[in-house]
Amino acid sequence: MNAKPDTELERAELHVSLPHEAFKASVPYLLALVLIAILGYWLIDPAPPKKIVISISKEDGNYQAYARLYEALLQQDRVALEIRESEGPLPSLEELRKEGADVDMAFVPGGVARSESAVGLVSLGSLYYEPLWIFSKGQRRIEHLSALKGRRIAVGRTGSGTNILTKMVLEAAGVTEQNSAFYEIGEDDAKEALRHDVADVVFLSGVPTSPLIQEVAGLPGVSLVDLDEAEAYSRQFNFLRHLVLPEGALSLAANVPPHEVHLLAPTVTLVARDSMHPALVYLVLKVLTRVHSGAGMLQQEREFPSDKDTDFEMSTQAAHFYESGPPFLDRYLPFWAATFVNRVLIILLPLLALAIPLSRIAPAAYNWLVKSRIHKLYGELRFLELQLRNAAEPVDMARFRKELDAIENKVNHLRLPVAFSSHLYELRSHIELVRAKLSRA
Repeated sequence: MNAKPDTELERAELHVSLPHEAFKASVPYLLALVLIAILGYWLIDPAPPKKIVISISKEDGNYQAYARLYEALLQQDRVALEIRESEGPLPSLEELRKEGADVDMAFVPGGVARSESAVGLVSLGSLYYEPLWIFSKGQRRIEHLSALKGRRIAVGRTGSGTNILTKMVLEAAGVTEQNSAFYEIGEDDAKEALRHDVADVVFLSGVPTSPLIQEVAGLPGVSLVDLDEAEAYSRQFNFLRHLVLPEGALSLAANVPPHEVHLLAPTVTLVARDSMHPALVYLVLKVLTRVHSGAGMLQQEREFPSDKDTDFEMSTQAAHFYESGPPFLDRYLPFWAATFVNRVLIILLPLLALAIPLSRIAPAAYNWLVKSRIHKLYGELRFLELQLRNAAEPVDMARFRKELDAIENKVNHLRLPVAFSSHLYELRSHIELVRAKLSRA
């Protein structure tokens, strides 16, 4: 007679081994999820850098002032802004295009880059109007630029935005270096040249509140040219806007100018590499909105920043921003939090999409894994029973009992979750049936 399992073995048979079995059944499922997570981590956009580099013209005080404002606001979100000075907008663009350079953004006046390659560069939007101020000295009123033929003209430092735009509009009016005297000097030198009658006319760029513009407008005998043909220029050069400066706009106390003045003005664009991290682009766009969205002497409230008047293709993020505003998370979370949540979601969403179907497969795989161990013993028992049925006389009962005891011993040491105990008891009852057949044989 076979020995019965002792109490300890019975307790072992009923031991709840579900965590262990579940883990074994879930290994392929977990490995698939881990693999997807690893691939997602490597393929996802990396975390945004902590520093942005902007290139600005060293002689332009407006660019300096705005860059300092950006720096202070970006610092609130723990992003540093490094300001690098260049010789002008074209050298700044060259730095942006240069392979391996770490410059991310640059200020570029409209029209300056029209002949330059825009490959790899995108616009983050127009920021403000930067009028082309034309000051003359003398009693003679200038209404048309063609009247400047034969005059001494300060056209801005070589390579500067002022220089490029001034030569462009003068050439359209037939005023060239062949029929006039061009002085390619900086803004401060141009001011002194006008003060000391070295130049008859100077071209300057800047916002109405610029100290330089205010100072030159107040020089004795100096007047601001009222350009009657401003509208015609704006039609010929689509990057120029026809603006009207109100009487007294530069100084109410001195009534400067003494009448409305028609001006030409490009917009200043913030240009960036197309590889700039999207999260940083959205952060910069939020900063631009804070700095440039207010009303001014020449602009309406919320007129800037905008997607108008740009020589570059608008970046994908900027186009979405100007159409729909900042992304949902960026409206309510700090920059670092919104960035973290976005990156986590990009990983989790594919995992969830995979986890749902796999979660249906895993229980079935688990059931099959557990039952396969019982079915294997059923197969051995079935094979033994067939051998017993087809055995020739005389039957070797000792061999059959030994094999049956071996199967029963395997069953006694089989550890299954409680949920599968019924299958285990059924197998034992079938073993007893076979044992009864052996007793009767």
